[in-house]
Amino acid sequence: MAHSPSEGVIRFEVAHRQMPLDARMHDETIRVLAAWRGILAHLRLLGQDPARYDGLGYGNVSARIGPFGDIARGKRRFLVTGTQTAGIAQVSAREFCVVEDWDITRNHVSSCGLVAPSSESLTHAALYDASPAIRVVLHAHCPEVWRHARALGLPVTHASAANGTPAMAQEVQRMYREGTFASTRIAAMGGHEDGVLAFGATAAEAGETLVRQLARALALR
Repeated sequence: MAHSPSEGVIRFEVAHRQMPLDARMHDETIRVLAAWRGILAHLRLLGQDPARYDGLGYGNVSARIGPFGDIARGKRRFLVTGTQTAGIAQVSAREFCVVEDWDITRNHVSSCGLVAPSSESLTHAALYDASPAIRVVLHAHCPEVWRHARALGLPVTHASAANGTPAMAQEVQRMYREGTFASTRIAAMGGHEDGVLAFGATAAEAGETLVRQLARALALR
């Protein structure tokens, strides 16, 4: 698996509207995401550290927002932490944006909020396109799971697929279609050092999947 020197760098085209989010509309979803984000930060799976990744922030979280139901791919809106907000201890609506629509083929994302979307937003979008049952995606940096992914029986994206690119988005969709990722609900990002993706119908399901695999990886030491 390869090293990625561009952690935190947005590689897709963004049409972003600078505006405050309606905190009342999104408050409950943000509180739940912020709680799990805090757990990931405590475990050093998300954050900002001068000794890691050239000091850039790492890790992000997202969740689908309504309307739900029969929503076309590319339009399943979601909240996601903004680019380079990983070092902020306590997040609020100011650190989130809404990704409104996207086009993986065109490498394009449209969003709104006080911050631009995370560099991994296209990958999050690809997972929401993969299944309407996916409601939360966590992108963590977990060296233990990343290094032992194959021993743990977890799928791994191709090393040539760089983070934040259409290639990575297509890779996660391919793995989901092939079934392994759909059943494990967690995968390592082969071309993105320490990168791990976990998803679930709820934040708790995604978070517990990630922590469970971390415990399994630590047992392999």
